[in-house]
Amino acid sequence: MAMKRAAACAIKAAAVAAPSSLLFCRNLHASPGSKKIVGVFYKANEYAAKNPNFVGSVERALGIREWLESKGHQYIVTDDKEGPDCELEKHIPDLHVLITTPFHPAYVTRDRIKRAKNLELLLTAGIGSDHVDLKAAVEAKLTVAEITGSNTVSVAEDELMRILILVRNFVPGYQQVINGEWNVSAISYRSYDLEGKTVGTVGAGRIGRLLLQRLKPFNCNLLYHDRARIDPELESQLGATFEEDLDKMLPKCDVVVINMPLTEKTRGLFNKEKIAKLKKGVLIVNNARGAIVDTQALVDACSSGHVAGYSGDVWNPQPAPTDHPWRYMPNHAMTPHISGTTIDGQLRYAAGVKDMLDRYFKGEDFPQQNYIVKEGELAPQYR
Repeated sequence: MAMKRAAACAIKAAAVAAPSSLLFCRNLHASPGSKKIVGVFYKANEYAAKNPNFVGSVERALGIREWLESKGHQYIVTDDKEGPDCELEKHIPDLHVLITTPFHPAYVTRDRIKRAKNLELLLTAGIGSDHVDLKAAVEAKLTVAEITGSNTVSVAEDELMRILILVRNFVPGYQQVINGEWNVSAISYRSYDLEGKTVGTVGAGRIGRLLLQRLKPFNCNLLYHDRARIDPELESQLGATFEEDLDKMLPKCDVVVINMPLTEKTRGLFNKEKIAKLKKGVLIVNNARGAIVDTQALVDACSSGHVAGYSGDVWNPQPAPTDHPWRYMPNHAMTPHISGTTIDGQLRYAAGVKDMLDRYFKGEDFPQQNYIVKEGELAPQYR
């Protein structure tokens, strides 16, 4: 099999001769010998010592350093990922595996892929691989994979929390307490019950379905839009109604939750025109990706009151610069990208990364649902 694969690579390399082309073959599984593995995570700093299970940080490095080094592999971990002189750049030419997270993404550009001559595997510790230039990864025959399902519960719970925070107008009340104020009217004039409201999720994959499941006890009117309809039995259990036409669903919703991956089709989907289709006074929750929403269009809609509240933990870019307009727009409940990196979520995606690396070293396939790019094919949700 290895000889056939090598022969196929040689034939393709001969057929495609452009010097700047990315169409060169990479092994789907590990080539022999010691590997250089680079992990890019956020720093825990003084918080690292406060919880031994804080494994998603630079300091804990997913808890796999001893295991990797005992197998003879080199493991480099950093949070320094931007600019030509960053630590990550030093290792691009000879790394074999790059692990990164959506919470502190290392942007894997076409240029980085072209220069990473030994790169075989890009692993996302979590869910969502849009920080990778997937088209370039497809052309380069790289394997891109993530830990599917590792933090779906974490994100769905966070979305439910954000819905309640917006519906009950929680943030201004909290700010009153911090500021030594007490003005019930200033909060209650725009505080509502969730019961009876229409909540629509744009995307009903693993996270979207978990959210619908958690919303059912609130006696909401639940709607969903997705590429494909949920199995009828599950749809009945969730009590949700399928809306094939997104533009027809949006005006019905008191709350809209964005639960779709960032692709070329979804980038900027919620632009000025799409937001105008929403009911006046709508609340929006977005824990998917910041770039799905047009930055200035949202600021304008929140300022005018057309959007009565917006909450999420995703920004474009990340980390968000200090002058990002979403920091200062009215009626928001934004946070850094935290929903999927709870301690429980970290333990799940750390275990998933170890399992995937072990399979990679052994030449075994990953669970099919974990592949984003495999043998030059892109997963359906990113097409």
